[in-house]
Amino acid sequence: MEKGCITATKYFLFLCNLLFFIFGALILGFGLWILLDNQSFIAVLQEASTSLKVACYILIGVGSMSMLMGFLGCIGTIYEIRCLLGLYFTCLLLILLAQVVAGALFYFQREMLKKEVSTVMNRIIVDYTGQNRTTDVAWDYIQRTIQCCGWTGPGNWSENTLIRNSSQALYPCSCRNTSLPGVDVKSGGFCETLSPEWPVYSTGCISSVEAWLLSNAGVILGVCAGVAVIELLGMVLSLCLCKSVHQEDYTQVPKY
Repeated sequence: MEKGCITATKYFLFLCNLLFFIFGALILGFGLWILLDNQSFIAVLQEASTSLKVACYILIGVGSMSMLMGFLGCIGTIYEIRCLLGLYFTCLLLILLAQVVAGALFYFQREMLKKEVSTVMNRIIVDYTGQNRTTDVAWDYIQRTIQCCGWTGPGNWSENTLIRNSSQALYPCSCRNTSLPGVDVKSGGFCETLSPEWPVYSTGCISSVEAWLLSNAGVILGVCAGVAVIELLGMVLSLCLCKSVHQEDYTQVPKY
């Protein structure tokens, strides 16, 4: 009976390690996507904010560490190596505590984070030139895709350097409201209008971003809760297996 329980524990722990390895690969891929993507909302923030670049490298490091831990956990589970199981338990505990601290900091500093993001976005709008810079291309893509204009509204564009210093009535082409009558315009850069009212979308991009976060809050929380449950389960199973192993036999370690 005891042997059967140990075998079941090993299988469940191996499954947890496999899932942990997969989650680590997803985190690593997400960090690389943020770092390399140049046509998204994240790319705009990354170009103007060094803190997001640091976060990308942290995600890559956490993903790599998670994959390594999953691999070591699988080896420790299969060959019942107590030192690897103990190391796996300790690392899982540290990661879980770090996630709790990071979540608490994000929750209590959310207003400051929102203010910092608004500052970054307004600076990007002010410095927008319509050329093929990474931030310009990404910002045009965001406004066309989300169908918004400016960060809080079209009025943000009145602070743009080129629009303020131009003798023509210019507006960003990517803000063009396609539901209004008129000729087709460019997908980026500036367009000229003869009307005092810009033919653009009336809502700011912050409203669309907040709506997306609210609509997907359940999915985000579910993923976070799922990861935490797998980590807790892995900790419990590794501790149980570590206690059941009475003697290490390092000759069972595979030789490469």
